[in-house]
Amino acid sequence: MRQPAHGGNLAWAAELAGCPPSAILDFSASISPLGPPNSVISAIESQLDNLQHYPDPDYRELRLALSHFHQLPQEWILPGNGSAELLTLAGRELAQLAATALITPAFGDYYRALAAYNAKVLSFPLISPEPRVPNPNLTSMLRTAFSGLMTECGLLLNNPHNPTGMLFSREAILPCLKDFALVVVDEAFMDFLHPDQEQSLIHVVQQYPNLVILRSLTKFYSLPGLRLGYAIAHPDRLRLWQSWRDPWPVNTLAAAAAVAALLDNKFQLLTWTWLPAARNQLFQGLASLPGLQPLHSAANFLLVESQQSVLQLQQKLLQHHQILIRDCLSFAELGDRYFRVAVRTSSDNQRLLAAIAKSEGEGKRK
Repeated sequence: MRQPAHGGNLAWAAELAGCPPSAILDFSASISPLGPPNSVISAIESQLDNLQHYPDPDYRELRLALSHFHQLPQEWILPGNGSAELLTLAGRELAQLAATALITPAFGDYYRALAAYNAKVLSFPLISPEPRVPNPNLTSMLRTAFSGLMTECGLLLNNPHNPTGMLFSREAILPCLKDFALVVVDEAFMDFLHPDQEQSLIHVVQQYPNLVILRSLTKFYSLPGLRLGYAIAHPDRLRLWQSWRDPWPVNTLAAAAAVAALLDNKFQLLTWTWLPAARNQLFQGLASLPGLQPLHSAANFLLVESQQSVLQLQQKLLQHHQILIRDCLSFAELGDRYFRVAVRTSSDNQRLLAAIAKSEGEGKRK
């Protein structure tokens, strides 16, 4: 079976580990271990009898819930079949520009969405070669690289950044909205930050007709199997996107799950309380292991630099401990010396740390 380009491929991991997929402890997909919330499960169950009907093509109840959640008019919101579908629509529009700037390492689906429409891509590294640490000066980096061409180009970036976990400040991105023809900001992990810390651009989207924000409801609420995301942008742009895509992109169960999730304030508070302590536990544990250096992260995952082959470590963890970590081979700038791990529960994190320590120890004794 081919090496996966995304995290969460349990079929591939189970084949390598020689166990059923349900036995794999998955650190490769950055999904919250706390959900799905009970409120969401109940909402899904309540809609089973409606599977014999088509969904509302306008998703009025879902868009109303999102409108209340973000304090925006409904026409500024477009639900989609995961943020991946909406990313493809953004790629179609970005391809009409002279070029699109990508901050690298970049999520592999960005390249897919842009390549689908033959978009020209210009890459700009976030991690400096020496020392290998993220460079936070986004605006200066882009202005120096483009030198006058920005008004003809687009910008596609995620915040917090995947895979580094770095959080760009709102002030760092705002100048780009004046420089670039179109700015698409993927905020798939922004909801993991407490409202006092988040740096979303949703609050200013109505001021910038060239701004598109992509959001996911699957990572925070542990619903990747349902495929649900949404775009926030000027209504004219969203009407154009709507004309490009197939009808009924969001199924009935996903729409009901989203409405319930947005109303579940207790689950949101639980997540914001759990994550900082769990992330720090995992960070400190990884930093204490010889040959590993995790990067500080604002998201629910950590990027870790390793002095040893990550593929060998990945295979050892699967075959001897049924644990899956995310290698970074699909990030060309990182290769076989980085891996990414999701933040999970305290007991899961401890199991990972013990397994890495044992695997690395066995390697040194050979």
